[in-house]
Amino acid sequence: MKKLIALFLAVAMLVVMAGCGGGDESKSSGKASSGDKKITMGFSQIGAESEWRTANTESVKNAAKAAGVDLQFSDAQQKQENQIKAIRSFIAQGVDIIAFVPIVETGWDTVLKEAKDAKIPVIVVDRDVKLSDDSLYVCKIGTDSVTEGQNVFKWLDEYLTKTGKKPRSGSQFNVVVLEGTVGSSVAIRRQEGFKNAMAASPNASKYNILASQTGEFTRQKGQEVMESFLKSDRDKIDVLFAHNDDMALGAIQAIESAGLKPGEDITIVSIDGVKGIFQAMIDGKANCTVECNPLQGELLMETAKKILNGEKVEKLVYVDEGIFPADIAKEKLPERKY
Repeated sequence: MKKLIALFLAVAMLVVMAGCGGGDESKSSGKASSGDKKITMGFSQIGAESEWRTANTESVKNAAKAAGVDLQFSDAQQKQENQIKAIRSFIAQGVDIIAFVPIVETGWDTVLKEAKDAKIPVIVVDRDVKLSDDSLYVCKIGTDSVTEGQNVFKWLDEYLTKTGKKPRSGSQFNVVVLEGTVGSSVAIRRQEGFKNAMAASPNASKYNILASQTGEFTRQKGQEVMESFLKSDRDKIDVLFAHNDDMALGAIQAIESAGLKPGEDITIVSIDGVKGIFQAMIDGKANCTVECNPLQGELLMETAKKILNGEKVEKLVYVDEGIFPADIAKEKLPERKY
């Protein structure tokens, strides 16, 4: 009997030890799986106002899928209040990281403070924000809008000088500007870059900004505003600077309807680099586009993973961009991804 009891106790101890060993293995496996936890990103896009914005959205969605990121996507439909609601919803859901394209520069302090208090890092995408505390976001990725505006003027000045073009009336080249959304950082900075480059140029006295008005980054509004410019100053306008290609494409329709030749009577320079403006340049209806690269999704996902892994990232991370005049449009169009 004593032998049987001893044998029973020995077997019982072996079972307990095996059980303990299994528990340790289970915990170890659990830690590995938590390390591979799928990232959830809340992303607020401003809307779908242009070809460029559609390409930007597709880039983010495709990159998230490729990176294995669970993307909670929200379309703000051009309203800041919708973005603020979306960010608060992301906070309530407990997402790992928040990224958003700010419609306007200001008005973000309160909601981003809520994200910081919830220990959720924030990435600003494409556009800029003005905050009382820059620690409310980790970094901004996207494009350099000031440089884009500067590049527009530099190309324009070189082109008009090289081709020997003369003003249609008077001694100065009259420029009309189709601005982007009022209050958006991209509109403010593109205008700033253009004006600063003009003021710094030795040829500054050759240029006059005749009119400047928002076209809201849309083709329809760009056409409407250009029609208004032409009603007032049809025979005075030498140059159109459009803050994006879609407004330029709308303006081209207005110029043709007014009996003028876009690209000839009025030199047209815009920003973005979408396929539509490349085709317009091939058709001789536009002169140059300065690239604003919408393909920011891959960089966004890479940056998000670095942040969540505790790696240091730069406060400003820019994508590569180029300048495309009409004489290389046909060659470059097949390479365009947006």
